[in-house]
Amino acid sequence: MAFLETAKQRYTTKKYNSEEIISEEKIAELKEIVRLSPSSINSQPWKFFFVSKADMKQQLANASYWNAQKINEASHLVVFSALTDIGRFEEQIEKTLPEGSINYYKQFLQPRGESHVRSWMKQQVYLSLGFFLAACAENNIDATPMEGIENELYDEILGLEGYQTLFAVAIGYRHAEDANQPAITAKSRLNLENVVETL
Repeated sequence: MAFLETAKQRYTTKKYNSEEIISEEKIAELKEIVRLSPSSINSQPWKFFFVSKADMKQQLANASYWNAQKINEASHLVVFSALTDIGRFEEQIEKTLPEGSINYYKQFLQPRGESHVRSWMKQQVYLSLGFFLAACAENNIDATPMEGIENELYDEILGLEGYQTLFAVAIGYRHAEDANQPAITAKSRLNLENVVETL
């Protein structure tokens, strides 16, 4: 399927078929895809958690406001987190990045302070979200990106140290009665001329 057609059919799933589970093979593929996500200077300031155990999913669902039902019904919940420990990040890039990339960090990012660096690292995680959602759509896996979660509780439940939860994505297969799917409710987007300019 051409990606344009995939984009037309992709949507934010509101109701999942809890009986249909994503295969281990597909999950392994998604893990590898998200590992390959792009980031500025190949910084990779992230960690991803694929949650399928019912008790852990339930705990996270309880910390997810109106998103709880989606999480409980979905096959998996994927939690995206960003590094917050600047020292750990700098050690990581010293070991993994070429000199030019390290120099970019030291010249253009580090001098602006830790608050700016942390904000920049969070932005890289959002790049991985777009990559992940596209991969799910291409693999006919439905997804629900969500910021409506209690981030600090997620951090506690997952036992995060040096990382901070930013958002989560429920993944699985849509329920036949999900009213949000394009076959039932037409996708709504601004017109092309309102969002794209050719210069």
